[in-house]
Formats: sequence, C-alpha cells, structure tokens
Amino acid sequence: MHRFTDPAATPDGLRPCVVTMGNFDGVHRGHKAVLSRLVEVGRERGLPTVAVTFEPHPIAVLFPERAPDLIAPGTIRDDLLAQTGLDGLLVLEFTKEFAKQSPEEFVKQTFVDGLGAQVVVVGVDTRFGHKNVGDVDTLRELGERLGFEVIALEDVGDGARWSSTSVRDALARGDVATAARTLGRPHRVVGTVVHGHHRGRDLGFPTANLSPTSIGLVPAEGVYAGWLTRLDRAPGEPDRTMPAAISIGTNPTFNTQDRRTVEAYVLDRDDLDLYDERVVIEFVEHIRPTLRFDSIEDLMEAMTKDVEQARTVLTQIVHS
Repeated sequence: MHRFTDPAATPDGLRPCVVTMGNFDGVHRGHKAVLSRLVEVGRERGLPTVAVTFEPHPIAVLFPERAPDLIAPGTIRDDLLAQTGLDGLLVLEFTKEFAKQSPEEFVKQTFVDGLGAQVVVVGVDTRFGHKNVGDVDTLRELGERLGFEVIALEDVGDGARWSSTSVRDALARGDVATAARTLGRPHRVVGTVVHGHHRGRDLGFPTANLSPTSIGLVPAEGVYAGWLTRLDRAPGEPDRTMPAAISIGTNPTFNTQDRRTVEAYVLDRDDLDLYDERVVIEFVEHIRPTLRFDSIEDLMEAMTKDVEQARTVLTQIVHS
C-alpha cells in the first residue's frame, strides 16, 4: 500500500481509482465492510483502490476538549488498512482552514482533481465538508455533475452498529472481548520493550515492559490473557507470537508512585531478552482487576493463578 499526503501528488498508478474516506480509528468491522466493498469494486472495474483519511482526528482540531483517545493511531491504523488490500492511502492534514472547505470544494480538489475518482464507496452515515453539511445525497449530486458513481452501504452490525465509540467504551471497562468482537480482531498496543523495576523477574515472572511512548489505546487497569508478537521477526519464525499474561497498572502492592505500565509475561519463558525490541501486545480476555495484596506471597499466588487462567483461555482459542 502506497501512503501519501498530497492529492496533487497522487502517483500515476493510483489514478483513476475507486475511493473511500473516513477516520478509520480502530479499523473495526464497519470500516472493513466498506473497505471490502471498495476492494471488490476496484477488482470488478480494474481500478486501484484508495482510502482518504485525516490527521489529526478532526474532533481534536475543532473541539480539542472532546478529542477521543485513538484506538489505533498512526502506524497501527496504516498497517490495519494495508491488510484490507488497499492500493493507496491518502492522509490529509486536518486543520481549521481545511475544515472550511465546502463539500464541493473538498470533493473536487481531492476526489476529482487529485485522485481521478471513478467510483466513491461510503457508508450511509458519511458526512463531510464545512460543518459536516455534506451527506450521501450531496455526494450523489456531486457525482452526477463531476463524473463519478457513488455506492453507499447500509450500516452493518450484529444487532447494533459497529463504532469506534463502542470500542473505546468497552476498553475503558476492560472488556477486551467485546472490543475484539467489534474490531474483528484482538485490540493491540505497540511499543518498545524497556527496563522496569525487574520485580517480575525477581518473583519468577519476568515481564516485557512497554515504553511510555507506546501507541494504541491502553485498556482499563487489570490482568489480561493475550499475545506478544515480536515485530523484528518474520511471520513463521520461532518465538514470534507467544501467549502472555498481561498486566496494566501501577503495582499497588509495592506502595510506590509508579506510573501506569503495560507489561507482559510470556508464559513459561524466562530465557527471552526482548529489551529494545518493538512488540505488539494483543488483549484477548480480562482475567481480574488490579488488586493490592497484603504480602508478596499473596501476590505470587495470584500471579500463578493468573498465568494458569491465561493459559486456559489461550489454549482454548488455539484449539477452537
């Protein structure tokens, strides 16, 4: 997938094209339904496919006090979009000046002049242009005048609309299983492994601690079953994706002022040196909330139970 930031510099191989637009935060199942149809139409017409998105998130620019925590920002979003089979991703800088464009100005400059769009595929709830006054009917009218077809998909969902907001709400509760059902995959956080206090190693459960600069929305504090994937290893290589018990919290048992951390213990492994490696942590199921224990012995007993529960959860997935 070719990523670019200026519609006036669209590569020749990506125009004319079939195009869609959106914020795509989380790249959830609703997004994937639109993207899947986009790719399908592109193959039917023999045209490349391009998604148009925005950085920063428009709400962060227009209403900073209401800006959402992003589920899958930056490179996580781009990687997930690439997996859908897109040929190109146009990332437009969203500014207050950009937001003043009328629907027609935006469509003509970006879709028509920039991308040479032949078909535009969107969800029925699509809004665009100054103060979001443009909708699907606006897009169809513009298509008739400017020479492109519009395909609008009805909302999709299992009894409810898939949405980024519902994913954020689930993650805030620690309900990573519900978030995964909406996303169509486990939620992930990506970061570099750094040195911590080495308490886990001292207790027999060495953990990979993620840097504070990790990206991806961190779920509620607690213990989770999930996976750790080493990004510097190719798919199929040994020790690339491994089962893990994941802890998010401030280590209250130790009565310290620790920052909230994300740390993962790879089950049954004390021989891994992951420092300075970039890893993906994926959250499969919530095991328990973060607790303060009265003694180190009580903490170790709880950690042993956490590992066994994580093993059970992940084994069931592997064999399902």
